[in-house]
Amino acid sequence: MKAKKRLDKDRKVLKRGESQRKDGIYDYRWTGKDGKRHSVYAGTLAELRMLEEQIERDKADGIKVDAMNTTLNDMYKIWCDVKRGLKDNTFQGYKYYYEAFVADDLGQMRLQAIKKTDVRRFYNKLVDERGMKFNSVDSVHTVVHQILNLAVEDCFIRINPSDNALKELKQSRNMDTEKRHALTVDQQKLFLTYLKTHRQYSHWYPIFAVMLGTGMRVGEATGLHWCDIDLEAGEIDVNHTLIYYAHRDKEHNCFFGINTPKTKAGERVIPMLDFVKDAIQQEKTNQELQNISCKAVVDGYTDFIFLNRFGNVQHQGTLNKAIRRISRDCNDEILERGEPDPVLLPRFSCHNLRHTFATRLCESGVNIKVIQETLGHKDISTTMDVYAEATKDLKRREFGNMELTNGDIWNI
Repeated sequence: MKAKKRLDKDRKVLKRGESQRKDGIYDYRWTGKDGKRHSVYAGTLAELRMLEEQIERDKADGIKVDAMNTTLNDMYKIWCDVKRGLKDNTFQGYKYYYEAFVADDLGQMRLQAIKKTDVRRFYNKLVDERGMKFNSVDSVHTVVHQILNLAVEDCFIRINPSDNALKELKQSRNMDTEKRHALTVDQQKLFLTYLKTHRQYSHWYPIFAVMLGTGMRVGEATGLHWCDIDLEAGEIDVNHTLIYYAHRDKEHNCFFGINTPKTKAGERVIPMLDFVKDAIQQEKTNQELQNISCKAVVDGYTDFIFLNRFGNVQHQGTLNKAIRRISRDCNDEILERGEPDPVLLPRFSCHNLRHTFATRLCESGVNIKVIQETLGHKDISTTMDVYAEATKDLKRREFGNMELTNGDIWNI
């Protein structure tokens, strides 16, 4: 006996799994590979059958059935559970960017509903409404892209809708990562001289001189112990870095911690220039005169070289604020003199001191591999970027000097 066809209220034939409720809503039910019954709903039969087609495509492509209602926030929780191989401060940084900027916005969307335009619109919103710099959007993109990659790998979605989204934002707005420029030779001399000759700021000279003379990252410099220094051999052993971050098992609190260097290449020995040795000796003398001793213990480490007046380790934020005050007062003093074309200090941070050291090495003709090893760069391309910028400026100055010195030669 032939089965009786099922009809909806408009007398349209319904397929297997389709039905219409008393309120007129259509639904489609099926059994997934997981053996569970699943349902979708739609206001019209045409809309329902579009969903059915999507379901069949998902089945054919191996897309998970439960992916239809999985949000980006749900996937973020999975990513947090499975993500490994990161230093804790890096992982906490990722979590901060997601929870602060993504969770209440893009994070609430269903994975399968997120399109490339949604990601682009979200990034534009971060720039236009929240005033984000490109570097910060880059950090947001890093974690969003990783989460969506996991969604692709686990068959929640077919493609990663954030692919190339950052590149497109950069192109459309002519944005770029902010370049960290080196101090010129004159600016470097001015900075160090001002520190040496002004009592108010002289206590900052040792740590900034060491950064300028070694190219160490700020966490490497602030994390130095006296046992890392060999004044007789004139060497600094860089084998760890001081960090400041929110610990995974604590909420709303940040703490200092000790990590291995950013990469294996970060473990290195740096030869000390004479003025670096003098700066370290000066730091020791200053602490003895002021009766300052190390009271900090971080992950079992103590006996730090650079301390604040309370005997605790130095914080990167404090150092950058000090640089801003020093630059402001130095520039004010110079401008008051009314000299023509004065040398002034630009706005810069601790990391610019590392870039300045690298630039001085390049200008001195030091071998590129030596520069790479001294700076602790894992990738030679990072060193080459610094080298290219330094030599470009040097070439421009040399050509300018040649024209000033031999101008008549070129006038034919």
